[in-house]
Parts: sequence; structure tokens; C-alpha cells
Amino acid sequence: MGRDPPVVTAAPPRPAVDEPAGPDGRPGVPARVLRAVPVPLALIVMIALAGVVLGRVYADPLLTRLTAGAAVGSVLVSVAARRLPSWLVAPLSVAALAGWTLLSLRLAASHAALPGGLGEVAADAARNAIPRLLTAMIPVEPAPDTVLVPVVAAWLTGLAAAEVALRAGRVLLGYLPPVLLYAGALYVVGPNAGPAVGPTVVFAAVAAVGLAVPAGRAGPAGADPVAGLAPAVRAAVRLRLLAASAAGVAVVVALAALLAPVVAGQVDARPVDPRRYVEPPQVESLDQNPLIRISGWALNPDQKLLDVRTEAGAADAGPPRIRLAVLSDYDGVTWRVGATYRNAGRILPAGEPAPGATTDPVRQEITVADLTGKLLPAVPTPREVTGARVAYDPATGTLIRPEGLAPGLRYEVASIRERPDMNLISTANVPAGDAVARVLRVADGAPEQLRRLASQLAEENGAPYARATAIADFLAEHYRLTADAPSGHAYPNLAFFLFGPRNGGGQRGTSEQFAASFAVLGRLAGLPTRVVVGFEPKADGPVRAADAYAWPEVLFEGVGWVPFDPMPRPDEQPRPVEEDFRPKPEDPPPSEVPAPTVEPTATPPAAAGPDGRGGPGGPGTPVLVGGGVGGLVLLAGGLLLVLATLRRNLTRTRLAQGDPGRRIAGAWRELTDALRLAGHPVGADLSAAEVAERARRALAEAQAAPPPAPAPAPASFPAQAPAPVRSPGAEPVAGRPGGPVDELAGLLNQVAFAPGTATPAQAERAAALATGYVAALRAARPGWRRLLWTVHPGPLRWRR
Repeated sequence: MGRDPPVVTAAPPRPAVDEPAGPDGRPGVPARVLRAVPVPLALIVMIALAGVVLGRVYADPLLTRLTAGAAVGSVLVSVAARRLPSWLVAPLSVAALAGWTLLSLRLAASHAALPGGLGEVAADAARNAIPRLLTAMIPVEPAPDTVLVPVVAAWLTGLAAAEVALRAGRVLLGYLPPVLLYAGALYVVGPNAGPAVGPTVVFAAVAAVGLAVPAGRAGPAGADPVAGLAPAVRAAVRLRLLAASAAGVAVVVALAALLAPVVAGQVDARPVDPRRYVEPPQVESLDQNPLIRISGWALNPDQKLLDVRTEAGAADAGPPRIRLAVLSDYDGVTWRVGATYRNAGRILPAGEPAPGATTDPVRQEITVADLTGKLLPAVPTPREVTGARVAYDPATGTLIRPEGLAPGLRYEVASIRERPDMNLISTANVPAGDAVARVLRVADGAPEQLRRLASQLAEENGAPYARATAIADFLAEHYRLTADAPSGHAYPNLAFFLFGPRNGGGQRGTSEQFAASFAVLGRLAGLPTRVVVGFEPKADGPVRAADAYAWPEVLFEGVGWVPFDPMPRPDEQPRPVEEDFRPKPEDPPPSEVPAPTVEPTATPPAAAGPDGRGGPGGPGTPVLVGGGVGGLVLLAGGLLLVLATLRRNLTRTRLAQGDPGRRIAGAWRELTDALRLAGHPVGADLSAAEVAERARRALAEAQAAPPPAPAPAPASFPAQAPAPVRSPGAEPVAGRPGGPVDELAGLLNQVAFAPGTATPAQAERAAALATGYVAALRAARPGWRRLLWTVHPGPLRWRR
């Protein structure tokens, strides 16, 4: 009794069967290596995959290689310093980060061919890395400022992840930095690349493999964590573990049930583009409208702006024209650039040339002298720029230097000059719709004289190219080019330039007024136009202020933008505008048209015969006069009958032949011809709603006048419609007064904007509406004017 219980000494834990133990009972070197490798390798792959995702919007795999190197370097530094104090790891890793970053910047600067030393390049990249990355043109060229942020972020992610997962043994928590980096790469790419399905699957698989391997800090394999506890405590611990596991599973299932529909609904959604929150590089107010600089340059013709040297490749096609800016927006007061510039690398995006166009490579070395601002001159269309950091607008093919121009700046531009096929231009149409609404927009307040001149030139020339050529020829033949003309291209300035008195300073200007007038008249005539500012073709030598000028361009389908020259020809005297443009009534009332008369001609009296009668065998004077008058009456009657028949056939062809869309368009043509016959012509620049408003007003005015004869308008077509008339199945047009003319305008818009949707019933309805309106408008005319209406030859010769 009183004996102490025997002391039981626990045997050291035995290694697992598949892990050969060393002399001290711990796992052997191969087992420790197998445990130590998977987690660091998983971290490296996950960080490198973030670089792969981001590299999809880069023009070169250099970024992917640099981020992969940052991932390997950061994780290996943490693994090598694992036995050092934790406070010493961060300084060592940051020092290694500095070395890798400098190497990456040097490689990127060499790849982008940027001038300057490493220190200058690094300082510039540190100042502008984030804004340039988010405003760079896609595909992004790897440059110091576009690779700095991804490389540093990848290295810091590897440092944080390795310290948490390897030193602290929290593998799942250590995955948080790579996951955040991967999500950030997806966000930066946004909608600018396809879905990253493959990299995401590999990312998840690698993370799962890293979690499946036990961490190096785990206890001996096969050891029970509650083996040394009392039975009651062991049971309580196991119960708590079981409850915690069940709760965790329940939480995961609940989250999956709640979030799965939300995530599934975002699969086909368009990602948010972070670039919309960052303002791209902007031009100065001086560069927003370089057109106003033309007059200033014209007054200082000897000012040296540039030096140009053209290399081989452009000699065959002659010296190229240098472009400075493209102005697409006009508000009635000023033309503006309206471009969106994105930071670009040395290689610029290449577009497909127009079908049939001849392309010539052009390489120029340009040195800036006295030219100021940010706009960078280049031959259109640039493809490669070296020696200057640029921002580029693909829509206009123009360049800016965000830092601004400086005397002595030298850069090289490789361009592709396109020369369109003239055989295609002469028959090409012009585009329409929302895509070109910007270059078709006519600002409110256009003077009536400009509209009338544009209508006159458009009526005489049907094809778009013929219209553009007619406008250019009209300006070249009637106006003078002078260097001392005042600047300005608002509506009043253009009206004075076009119609002002010659002895008062009108009808003369610089290329500013010529180009702006062409562009405005072209838009009024239905042509998509823009104004370009640049310099005369120059192969080598100085470009002076006298070489600066502006020219207009017109957009043709399948051809692209085509320049036109409205400048006056050398050694030609301009003709007065009044010779070819006389504002006059379109169709004077028939009462003002003098009836054709036959002037009597004096004839010698017939010699009397011996018996005192007229000459032998000759008909008498009454017979000759009667026969002549009768012949003229028969001829006029036949001509009127032919005209009436042709007019009736034209109406029948328009309203009864062809598909429904063509018949609706024919009904609309009947209405516009009726307005023109009534002395209310409509211009080509008016919309269908505006024409309908003018038609209602014309009919109301005609019916309000005292009736010349008891010929009331048909009751089926009142001037003021009491209720909207709808086509079968159609809804009234919102915002318009209901009425037959508005319904016909709605049918025309349906044919124009939804081709192929018109039905035969709608075509019949359009024919009835047009016939009713023409009859109502004709009935309001005097009796003999109604007769002249029926045989008027105008609709037979007016252009369709």
C-alpha cells in the first residue's frame, strides 16, 4: 500500500508508413521537400496567371514574362529567408524588388525604343504609371509606364502570400493576395478581351492542389490532435469539431444557394470598363479649333513651323500632305476636334485599307520649330512613331503629344498613305444612320441663303460625288483667296463670305472659309463632311506658315474619307455669285407666265393678176392663217395630251408598282411634287416631320384663301385633321399632331429605318393619303391653274 502508480512514458510518434523516417524519428528529406514545394509553387502559378490575364490586352508577351519573374522572385526570397527573423524578410524582399523593377523598366524602355536614361524613364513611369495604364490604347504596348504597376503589384502579392502561407502556416489566408491580384487584373481588362475561362479554371485547380497538401508546420503524420486528452474532454472536443464542420458546410451551401443565381446571371453581362472613370489626355483650347490659326499663319507666311525629311517610299506618289487635326463637330459657331485620344506605344493600331485603294508607305523625320500646342503633325495614316510619346485617336488617325510640343523635338513617323480608286468614288453612295450622325449634323440657325444654295447645287447634281464636285467647283469659280481676310467660320461669317458684296469685303477669304463653307453646304446637301487642318505636300525642307491650309473631306461608302479642293484656280478671275445664284421663286404662278404668242410677220401684198384677183393657184390669206392656227392648236393639244398621259402613268407607277416600301416612297414623292407645283418646294435637308408640317401649312393657307371657283376640297382630306388617321396596325407618332400627312411621314420613316417591314395594306393606305392630299391641294387652286397642274412637265424631269 502507498505505492505510487507506475509512470507511463509515451513513446515518440511514429512516422507514417509512406514517409521514411530519419535517425531522429522525423520525416526524411524527400518527404519534407514534397511538403514544402506545392504551396510555394501554387502561389507562383496563381500570381503568374494574373499576369497572363492582364497580358491579353497587351501587344507583346513581355508583361507576362515580367510578372512571372516577379512572382518567382518574391516567393523564392521568402522561402530562402524562412529561417531568418520575420522583420528581416521585408527589407530583403523590397531590395530584390527594386532590382527586378529597374531591370523590367530597362527592358520595357528598350522594347518601346524610348529615348532618355534609365533614371529619367523610371521617374516618368513612377509619376504617370496608373493614369497611363488606364488611358492607354488597346492593345497596350509594354512600356515603362505600363509595366511598372503590374510588376510591383505581382512582387508585393508574392511577398504577402508567402509570408502568410509559409511562415504562419495559414495557406487559405495566404491565397487572399493572389485572389485579389487576379480579380484586379480581370477588372482592369474589363470588356476589352474575351472571357478568361481557361486561366480561371487553372487558377482554381492550382489553389485546390495547394490546399490538399499538408503544410510544412503540421505535426507528425497520423498523430491524433486529441490523443493525450481525457476521454470526456476528447469527446467534447470531437463534438465541437463535428458541430463546427457541420456549420461550415451549412454556411457554404447557403452561400452557394444565394450567390449562384447572381453569379450565373453575370456570366453573359458586359464587364465594367474602368477606363471610363479616367479622363484621357486632353488637347488645349488652342488645339480644339486649329482652324482659327489659319488666318494668323497667313499673315506671317515666313514663320518656320517644322522641318521635314522624307525617306524613300513616297517619291513615286509625290510629296505627301501632312495632317495636323481633323474637325468633325460644328455647332454653328466653331468647328472642333472632338477626338478621344488614348496613350499609345510605338506601334499604332492598323486598319484595313478601303477596297481598291492604292497604298504607299511613307516615312518622315519631323523636327518641330515654332509650332505650338499638343497636336503632332503626321502623314495620314500613321502606323509607327519613334522619338516621342504620343496619344492616338483611331477614328481620325491624328496624334497628340500629351506633354506638348517644344522647339527641337524630333520624331519619326511611318505612315500608310491611301489613294482611293476614282472609278469607285464616282458611283459610290454616302452612308447614313447613327454611325455618321456626327458628321451629318447641321446646327440650328443655318441661314436661308445657305440652305437655298445647297438645294440648288443638290438639285442639279444627283449622285453624291457629283454634288460634292459641284460645291467645290462653285466655290473655286466664284470666290477669291486672300491672306488678309478676317478669321471666322460661324454662320454669319460664312453668309458674308458667300453672299456679301465684293466691294464691302465679301466673297473673299482664306482656306478657313473655303473649307468651312464646303463642309456646311455639303451637310445641307446630305453629304457627311469634316474639315482637316494641315500643311501643303512637302517632301523635304522647312514647312512655313504659308504652307498651312484647311481642306474638306467627304465620306463615301466602301471608299472612306475623300479630300476635295474648293480653292480657286491660279490665274482665274472669279465670276460674280449673282450670275449663277439668284434667289427666285421656284415655280412662278401660271398667271405670271406670259402665254406664247405668234408675232405677225409682214408679208408683201400678193401681186394682182390680170383679172384683178390674187396670184394664180395660191390659197388666200385667210386659208393660210386658219391652217396655221389650227395646226398650232392641234400640236398644242397633242402635246398637252401626251403630258397628261405621262403624268398619269408616272403616278400609277409610283403608287401601284413595286414592293410596299417602294410604293410608300412613291406616295411620298407625289406629295413633295405637289408641294413644289403649289410653290412650296422642300429641301433635301428637311426631315419627314418637317416636310409634313410644311405640307399641312401649305394646304391650310390654300384653303383659307377665297375660293376661286366652287371646287371644294375633298371631305376625306381636311386641312386640319379632326382625328389621327392610322395605318392598319400602326400607332400614332408620339409628339406629332395626328393627321394624314403625319401618318404618311410615319410610313416613310418606317420604310427608311426598318426596311422590309411595310405591308401591302400600308402601301395602299399611303397611296390613298397621297392621292387625297394632292387632290385637296389641287382643288384649292384656280380653275385654269388646276388644268396646268395636270399637264405640268416638272414631275417628269425633276430628279428622284
